[in-house]
Amino acid sequence: MRALTALLLILPLLAGAVPVRAQDDAISRLLRGGGLPAAAKPPSAPLPAQPRAGQPPVVMSARIGEHADRTRLVIELSDPVALRAFSLANPNRVILDMPEVAWRLGSPPVPSGNGLIKAYRYGLFRSGNSRMVIDLGRPARLGETLAIPPAAGFGYRVVIDLFPTSQAAFEAEAGWPADLRAREAEAERKAMVATAAPVAGKKVVVIDPGHGGVDSGTQGINGLLEKDLVLAEGLRLAKELRSRGVTVFMTRDKDIFIPLRERVAFGRAHRADLFISLHADSNPDRDITGLSIYTLNDGRSDREAAALAKRENQSDVIAGVDLSGGNSPVAPILIDLAQRDTINKSSRFAEAALAQLAGATDILGRSPHRAASLAVLVAPDVPAVLIELGYLSNRGDAAQMNTEGWRAKVAAAIAAAAGRHLAGEGGAAVAASANPARNP
Repeated sequence: MRALTALLLILPLLAGAVPVRAQDDAISRLLRGGGLPAAAKPPSAPLPAQPRAGQPPVVMSARIGEHADRTRLVIELSDPVALRAFSLANPNRVILDMPEVAWRLGSPPVPSGNGLIKAYRYGLFRSGNSRMVIDLGRPARLGETLAIPPAAGFGYRVVIDLFPTSQAAFEAEAGWPADLRAREAEAERKAMVATAAPVAGKKVVVIDPGHGGVDSGTQGINGLLEKDLVLAEGLRLAKELRSRGVTVFMTRDKDIFIPLRERVAFGRAHRADLFISLHADSNPDRDITGLSIYTLNDGRSDREAAALAKRENQSDVIAGVDLSGGNSPVAPILIDLAQRDTINKSSRFAEAALAQLAGATDILGRSPHRAASLAVLVAPDVPAVLIELGYLSNRGDAAQMNTEGWRAKVAAAIAAAAGRHLAGEGGAAVAASANPARNP
């Protein structure tokens, strides 16, 4: 189950708004003037052209109004931002793209589901770029974006109306704006370039905390978000590995979303000797508990492994990534001899790690080493595993994963297993530099 952060409030009828095109920057149009009714103009100081120095704009509230002929979303901001709205199909979504902002929406309830908006989520999509992704219950046409200047105690308000439409009409209008597509292509290109040169004689581990930013992952029975858990554990694991003389890079070290293809590209660019992706699982059966480790397979997997792969591989869809520019990384993979060797190395580490972790946490009772077609594991030249730290749907697992003691033991166990694995793969220096006192 994904954590979908949403907010439902009754929206009063708004007046004095300025219409602009749905894929234009509503607030910039407002700041440029031209056609703003005198009654709607601010009474005194002019509108600031930029946010206050050193402070990102703040999204202070979001409201959803469900009406007979439309569903209306209103976002209130402290400062003007270049907000863009566009739609994407398969599944049907509306994307609100904007510069990096601070979100101050509290803990909003879920929409009623009676309107066009099923749910929405928000967060950091890239450095300098935030996003709100709206899941549609039915196909919807984007109306004119309206901008309202600060007045009556409100900040800047952007009003987005959604009108019912047919699926065919929705798909005809859906698609990425060309300039945003170019921005995403450039970001993916940069992910293929290493951030630092390799150090001779040192092994490299890339840690990949799953989800992040606009994609929260699973929400625990105790409210713990998967993206927060795995980031905290990833940072702790990085510290443990560095203490053992391993060079460590992280796909993310803050609450930000990273597309799946870029995570794979990042591992390859840094010539990782081991790629460790951290996640937490969920299951409708709340009695299921324990850690498990996944390695890549050739398309054959049991029903539960296939279901997990389907969930995890939806991360790009959840965040509104442009998927039209290339094949899915989970398309049928040509398993050549090099990749067979990589999968074998991945499997050896998975078995060693499970043995090590048995002394630190509960292990899934049946088949804890599993194989699935997971997009984040597909690099043909990087041994990779995906560790499901436990089940956030299980009360006991969720409680222990929220403690510092558990996190420290598990990070130390993974680091110890990684150190021994790397030493066995020609990394004698790693074994020599390990601190025996830290090994569980």
